[in-house]
Amino acid sequence: MPGTPVGIVFGALTYADGTPSSFLRGRLDLGLELLRRKKIDSILVSGDHDAEFYDETAAMRDYLVDHGVPANRIIVDPYGFDTYDTVVRARDVYGAVAATMITQSYHLPRAVATARAVGLDAVGVGDTSVRVRRIAWTKGLIRDQLACVKTVYDLATKRRPMQEGSARLPDRVAPLTAD
Repeated sequence: MPGTPVGIVFGALTYADGTPSSFLRGRLDLGLELLRRKKIDSILVSGDHDAEFYDETAAMRDYLVDHGVPANRIIVDPYGFDTYDTVVRARDVYGAVAATMITQSYHLPRAVATARAVGLDAVGVGDTSVRVRRIAWTKGLIRDQLACVKTVYDLATKRRPMQEGSARLPDRVAPLTAD
């Protein structure tokens, strides 16, 4: 696998106590392994920071820090509400031009294709560690197939992701930095 400057870990269920679900832990553990193998230089964690009962991005950041990742190598994107938002924000807000998509294997084709469609030089690594949870895995697979329809719409309309509640993304590029 080629190295990229950043690995993007997509958000998933986090419990109210801040514990990542097994699906999210699988993604985060892949990110940790890629950092250790020097396949990525930093990790962009992207998800919903303002859900009613949890903060995905805080849980992701805390998990990585607890597992030895220096905080200055973690970029937190609190407005990654879906795959499209995450990759567009990685490009437009954080200035990414190349990235490794880190997610479950059933989501990987859509994540990589979406990133490439918006102009990122994207590769990916898919987690299968939770495949043993057959019902949850199958539900995720079906949900991802249905999400393809929304992704096609988002790409066709070039929808601008939301930022800070109702504000649309600015038409500017900020440098990709974890500091």
